Amino acid sequence: MAAAESPLGWTNLRLTIEYDGTGFHGWQSQCEERTVQGELSRALSTLLGERVVPVASGRTDAGTHALGQVAHAKTRGTIPLHRIHRGLNGLLPPDVAVHRVEAVSDQFHARYDAIAKRYRYRICTDKSALSRNQTWSCFRPLDLEPMRAGASLLVGEHSFAAFCKKDPVPDRFECLVRECEIESVGREVIFEIEANRFLRHMVRIIIGTLVEIGVGRRPASDIPILLAAGDRSQAGPTAPACGLCLMYVSYP
Repeated sequence: MAAAESPLGWTNLRLTIEYDGTGFHGWQSQCEERTVQGELSRALSTLLGERVVPVASGRTDAGTHALGQVAHAKTRGTIPLHRIHRGLNGLLPPDVAVHRVEAVSDQFHARYDAIAKRYRYRICTDKSALSRNQTWSCFRPLDLEPMRAGASLLVGEHSFAAFCKKDPVPDRFECLVRECEIESVGREVIFEIEANRFLRHMVRIIIGTLVEIGVGRRPASDIPILLAAGDRSQAGPTAPACGLCLMYVSYP
């Protein structure tokens, strides 16, 4: 199937992307640093014969992974979609994969049209060689019941000023958390959260705070206090990026 051109003569491509963030300095292109956007832009530009810069649903930090990142990219080329898909995976390095390439409307914007995202954070309670780049190794027993109680208090619309890095300061701190769950699977504690938007380091600071609850350093009842206070210094530490993965992005 060929990519359908818009009346303006270009095609808007929607890409669904997986990457292992271990070897990247995040999504956003940076001078002298290896980034996911940089690798994808090079592959698209080589394949399509023009400069193409993909725009993602949002930036991910250095070391953060993605299973279902979404980006859009505009091209004036007419290469069939299946060839773009195959060609990109042939040009991209082993730690980036494109799962899907679609032609979408001119108006589609991967960032501004997103209505929800879901993240997963994996904590390993024992040393692991195979999952060391995808989990946070936490060698202390975690009491899941108070952690679940704390997580449940995050559900709803709140100001998450206490759970974000304020450099730069976001335009607003309010986020609507729809789901926030914790489960134990073997040696891992798996945390999943879905919200309409996320602030910088928000999930990682939430995890750092919930781990403090899990090891008995603070009670679950601290969560509403933190939400009300909006003071980053009162929340827990920022958990390592390696345990975080963007699972999917939802659109209307």
